[in-house]
Amino acid sequence: MHPDDLKKILDALSAADVREFALKTGSFDLALKRGPQAVSAPLAAPQLPAPQAYAAPAPLAAAPLAQPQVPATPADVTPAASPAVSEAPASPSTEAPAPSAPASAGTPVKAPIVGTFYASSSPDAAPYVKVGDTVAAGQVLCIIEAMKLMNEIEAETGGVVRQILVKNAEPVEYGQTLFVIE
Repeated sequence: MHPDDLKKILDALSAADVREFALKTGSFDLALKRGPQAVSAPLAAPQLPAPQAYAAPAPLAAAPLAQPQVPATPADVTPAASPAVSEAPASPSTEAPAPSAPASAGTPVKAPIVGTFYASSSPDAAPYVKVGDTVAAGQVLCIIEAMKLMNEIEAETGGVVRQILVKNAEPVEYGQTLFVIE
């Protein structure tokens, strides 16, 4: 780029109060950032010293700072995070045995997918099954909506529905017990 062209660009940017400007043509790249100083001062200073400043001090500054901080910080964070993670699943697993206890008296029907539980085919329709109903293997028990698809959940074994553990229109997770059939 010719120096006269550069001068014209700088004058136009100053007149328009432009703070940042970038120009790429072929093998020539120009990036200007205007701060509290004049536009020409940042052009000369950051272009040459910046690569040297980042190349030399970065490894020297990063190595001493990273080594003391990295072992101290993960050691402090990991034990704190591990009990919290361990405690959080402890509560659900405390709740899980409660439904499992009645499941020992019957066969649990678990959600094969994540989605929304529906007890009937439409809001106006009667539910597929109620507590106390006798069901046959292969009979539809409910619908789980996943990604706008309605998936019928069928009984794997025949028997009497002893418990319905999910309310209509509730979200369910994979493996969550929906029914207990005895």
